[in-house]
Amino acid sequence: MQNRRLLALPLVVGAAALALTGCATSSASSADSGGKVAVVASTNVYGSIVQSIGGEHVSVTSILDDPSQDPHSFESSAQTQLAVSKADLLIENGGGYDDFMTTLSKSSGTKADTINVVKLSGLDKAGDSEFNEHVFYSYPTMVKLVGDVTDRLATLDSKDADTFRANAKALTTKLQDLESQTDAAKQSDAGTKVAYTEPVPGYLFDAMGLENVTPEAFSEAIEEGNDVPPAALNDTIKLFSGHTAKLLAYNEQTSSPETEQVKKAADQAGIPVVGVTETLPKGEDYVSWQQANIDAVKAALAK
Repeated sequence: MQNRRLLALPLVVGAAALALTGCATSSASSADSGGKVAVVASTNVYGSIVQSIGGEHVSVTSILDDPSQDPHSFESSAQTQLAVSKADLLIENGGGYDDFMTTLSKSSGTKADTINVVKLSGLDKAGDSEFNEHVFYSYPTMVKLVGDVTDRLATLDSKDADTFRANAKALTTKLQDLESQTDAAKQSDAGTKVAYTEPVPGYLFDAMGLENVTPEAFSEAIEEGNDVPPAALNDTIKLFSGHTAKLLAYNEQTSSPETEQVKKAADQAGIPVVGVTETLPKGEDYVSWQQANIDAVKAALAK
């Protein structure tokens, strides 16, 4: 299921952007950041992964990095385009989630290679019109990403390759621990019915063996920014008033009258509401963020 709301991305291009390209500096420029490898990621989720691997040897710019910002209403700037133009490596989610990266790449004239995480994941099967593009909640995919980023950083900065590989090994161990925790949760909670306002935590739910019972018409309309069909809204509310769903995962970065109604229904029925996000909260790295998500889901299911 593609999140098309991210496709409507105003870009500052033309004379102003070209002028900036000629005279401004950016943290994403290897030339302007002490010889560090310059990486631009579409969100701080991927920026965090790169930073954990590259440490002091990389300069990371995350285009979406404000946890209070609705990712679907992001507006780019000439400074963002400049960062992309000077990058050594680009990382995009793909799958229709952040098509602004393609637009930025083309308009900036960058020659940097791009990692498309959806393609890397192998999760998007041909013909799957309802594909969940939120692959950053898939830990096996993040393990693949760590390997790819490490190889590319080692190519771009061979003298620090050993450091990259050591950091990657440590990060992979942490990601595998997250996988172990979801495997363990699956043993006790498999088949438990849950719901979400958007399929953001879908891969986490799958890994824990939880059954999503959200009406597709509801979550798709919310994700696309469309009006929710009345019947779908009523069916979603009944999941909580009838105590069918044992928790509601609520995307804290997007809201609408319909999602508020659903949240209210869960609260009134005493069903736990677990907040989820699409970017990292301030002060968190990828692992601590996902550990908090696992802990929150487990705590909610234990109630």
